[in-house]
Amino acid sequence: MEKKTKSRNGVMSASARQAYLVTKRNEKMARSAHAYVRGNTTKFYDWLNESDVRSLPQGPAIWICGDCHTGNLGPVSDAQGNVEIQIRDLDQTVIGNPAHDLIRLGLSLATAARGSDLPGLITVRMMEAVFEGYEHAFEKSAQKKKVVEKPELIRLVMREAVRRSWKHLALERLDDIQPTIPMGKRFWPLGKRESAEIQALFENDTIAELATRLRGRSNDGKVEMLDAAYWVKGCSSLGRLRYAVLLDVDGGVIEGDDLCLIDIKEAVKAAAPRYADAAMPRDNAERVVKGALHLSPFLGERMRAARLLERSVVIRELLPQDIKLEVDQLSELEAMNVARYLAAVVGKAHARQMDSATRRAWLAELQRNRSKSLDAPSWLWNSVVDLVSGHEAGYLEHCRRYARAAA
Repeated sequence: MEKKTKSRNGVMSASARQAYLVTKRNEKMARSAHAYVRGNTTKFYDWLNESDVRSLPQGPAIWICGDCHTGNLGPVSDAQGNVEIQIRDLDQTVIGNPAHDLIRLGLSLATAARGSDLPGLITVRMMEAVFEGYEHAFEKSAQKKKVVEKPELIRLVMREAVRRSWKHLALERLDDIQPTIPMGKRFWPLGKRESAEIQALFENDTIAELATRLRGRSNDGKVEMLDAAYWVKGCSSLGRLRYAVLLDVDGGVIEGDDLCLIDIKEAVKAAAPRYADAAMPRDNAERVVKGALHLSPFLGERMRAARLLERSVVIRELLPQDIKLEVDQLSELEAMNVARYLAAVVGKAHARQMDSATRRAWLAELQRNRSKSLDAPSWLWNSVVDLVSGHEAGYLEHCRRYARAAA
């Protein structure tokens, strides 16, 4: 960062932060078409607004992810240490049409296949696998011929997640195991007001309980803020308030098991289309937490909504087991297996919100207009083809604009 972007005490001004983060976001999105799809959620919503959505099945009013790409799925741990593949990011969660999550996932997988230099025929098979995995979650138990098995890629990620400790998290997130947050490209110093308000947050028992409960301690356990910094993190969320906070839970000897890394993230109005008559919390952080409780219970129980600097924020502890699922390079067989499994994960998140009659009705609606030439409905295939085409063009145009700005 250039010196002119900082004040005398080394704290970057809000306007300088924003300008830097926008540039950083554009750089990340220019790395690949898959990164562009992950970072440019609004293009997907623009397509939904402009396309003939009457051809899409109209699902029941449930909480959906709203931004269901592969990077938002991965291992998540609950307070007891159990680990499952669930949805990891609920910034865009709304009560809306579950078909939107399936299409968004299909687009993400299709661009991952193109990034892996897989032939178009494999993309066809992947979309069939997506539909097969998703509908599996809505079939009666007696009709389920077999469980959707974890592909090898998922097994490897799960094994890594389960064996991780605080040391792995600290080295990955903080580059060190010392009880400090290193300032640099990823972490920036805080202003006095920021630091004071974050300190005050953890004097609230409801917020402090995030750290104490996961360690089996009572709510009156001592929580001390050791360090805090502005966090340059994410892609689509770059430019919003984002802080990393390091806590010591017992106030005694500082050890890994007693340290707690907290992520504070600004919650803004969702751009994802919602059902007009859906009753959701007006506060955006409360909306995110409620959506998480329905879609990803392991994550939802570890989140709290709060206010910071007159803005709505979501607070959660980062656990070593919470890691991102990377599907940038796939083999042909792996691509189909991963597509089927991830779609089943999304289907499970949707199905747990429905009663048996609603699940049956939604399954029948999903299978309407099934294609004669492939084992996936035409609405899913046509949507993904249209979106891949639009995003490829958008990605190249984004790269052109970024190159010109960089020059």
